[in-house]
Amino acid sequence: MTGEQDKAGDPRTASGTVDPDEVARFNKLAETWWDERGPMRPLHRFNPVRVAFVRDLATNRFGRDADADAPLAGLSLLDIGCGGGVLSEPLARLGASVTGLDPAEKNLAVARGHAVGQGLDIDYRPETVEALAARGETFDIVLAMEVVEHVADVDAFVAAACAVVKPGGVLVMATLNRTLKSFALAIVGAEYVLRWLPRGTHDWHKFITPDELAGAITRNGLAITERAGVVYHPLQDEWRRSGDLSVNYILAAARS
Repeated sequence: MTGEQDKAGDPRTASGTVDPDEVARFNKLAETWWDERGPMRPLHRFNPVRVAFVRDLATNRFGRDADADAPLAGLSLLDIGCGGGVLSEPLARLGASVTGLDPAEKNLAVARGHAVGQGLDIDYRPETVEALAARGETFDIVLAMEVVEHVADVDAFVAAACAVVKPGGVLVMATLNRTLKSFALAIVGAEYVLRWLPRGTHDWHKFITPDELAGAITRNGLAITERAGVVYHPLQDEWRRSGDLSVNYILAAARS
């Protein structure tokens, strides 16, 4: 990119939602994205639930066979805050045409290198979702997974994420609820006791309740279609979908 397009797509010059402190924090972790025993281990354990949720939602919405080799073939998918590509890659393997956005350049370098090694063609961009919305780009499936709790302006971020959903398309957002239980488990437990995550990864005051997030989405013209919780089962060392939204949860919404 050159000239004005480069400037518009540079997250450092974007007006809205990128928090420079969050970008710096994740840049420091860039080399650990694909280390399943490192700081990203919880994300790798969490990933199968996310992939299954998106696959099932999309195949139902677009009338696809979930058991097909490439059930998302022909569908465009935007992964906002893609990091090192941990979620982008399995969705590309399901056939989706994946675009990944991340303001942390080191994350994208890792993501690109890993995708090439896996023989995957994923369009990774150092842009903000606001820049895509301003250009009028739209996608069948838009994901913002574990991102909204790290942005500087939730309302602006949600508005941009909704704007890039095609007519008939879907938005999926996953984040952490703002409850005493989430403070105890996601911050005290995960960061200080179990040390699953580096200290300071999350700020409890930036967590958002399902009703708050749903309200922001519906104000931007989408209808909530699904709410689901995700709960960790320590004996099996795995995450499972649940009706309990008190800590981790996922919302799905659709544009008519």
